[in-house]
Amino acid sequence: MPHHGRVTFNELNTWKPQAAMDYYRAVFGWEFDETQAAGTDQASPYYVAKKDGEMVAGIFALRSPDFDGMTDHWFTYLGVDDLDAAIEASNAAGGQVIRQPFDIPNFGRMAVVKGATGAAQAFFQPAAQDGAA
Repeated sequence: MPHHGRVTFNELNTWKPQAAMDYYRAVFGWEFDETQAAGTDQASPYYVAKKDGEMVAGIFALRSPDFDGMTDHWFTYLGVDDLDAAIEASNAAGGQVIRQPFDIPNFGRMAVVKGATGAAQAFFQPAAQDGAA
C-alpha cells in the first residue's frame, strides 16, 4: 500500500486548543470541526482541521493530570500496512511501545511507539475502505 512508512497525519497536542485554532485559522485559513475521537470526551473534544474541505491536521486538547508536564507539540502519525508487524519490527530494531494498539472507530488502528532514539510517534493502520482489496 502506498501509505506504508509515510507520514499520514499530523496532530497538534496543546493546552490551548482555541488559541491554536485561532492562530491556524488566521495563518492558513484552516476551518475546524469538533468531534469525539479515541481518548477524548465532551470535556476535551478533538478538532479536525480542514483546508478547502480536506482534512489536513488534528488538534488534541491536553488535560491534567494525564499530560501534566508535557509541552505543546506536533505529533506525527506514520502509516503502516500491518500494525502488529510494524510493532514487531520496531521492537526488534530497539523501539518500544508506549501505548498499546487501540482502535479508532471508522478510522483505523494505532499504537504510540518510541523509536530507537527515543522519539515518539504513532504507527497508524487505516481502516479498510469500501471496495478496497
